[in-house]
Amino acid sequence: MTDKSDKGKWYVAHTYSGHENKVKANIEKLVENRGMQDVIFEVRVPVEEYIETKNGKKKVKERKMFPGYVMVKMIMTDESWYLVRNTRGVTGFVGPGSKPVPLTNEEIKLLGVQEPLPEVNVSVGDVIKITSGYFENFIGTVESVNIEKRKLKVFVSMFGRETLVELDFDQIERI
Repeated sequence: MTDKSDKGKWYVAHTYSGHENKVKANIEKLVENRGMQDVIFEVRVPVEEYIETKNGKKKVKERKMFPGYVMVKMIMTDESWYLVRNTRGVTGFVGPGSKPVPLTNEEIKLLGVQEPLPEVNVSVGDVIKITSGYFENFIGTVESVNIEKRKLKVFVSMFGRETLVELDFDQIERI
């Protein structure tokens, strides 16, 4: 069974500058009050950390990556469009006229909006098939798994020898 949020796409709503967090909170409140969690899944204000040095002391601070914009993951319907578009502080969607355009995968990566990656259920000793990259179609044995970095090390038989290669989770499938 697939999660409904997989069907949603990321859209960008334009807001008054400085009102991004209020708009995020307002949209989330409206979604909850109207029971629209199955259509509007997530609202984000992308931020980045930076180090500010003041009086010789370093302080980690956050700033909005895109002032005046809020990212909304949703299934575009007349009702969801209306809810977001008419939220206090929203001036419109990004797109030609009143037609919102979903972000492309490249834009999503550029914005730093990480899509949850599918979990890979592998452990040390499992036999896997490599599905992409230099070692595509090779069969290997998992040597180590790093869940945080989403990488694993696999022994692959090459030229009659076992060679250790590092792969991403999305480059393999279990056999």
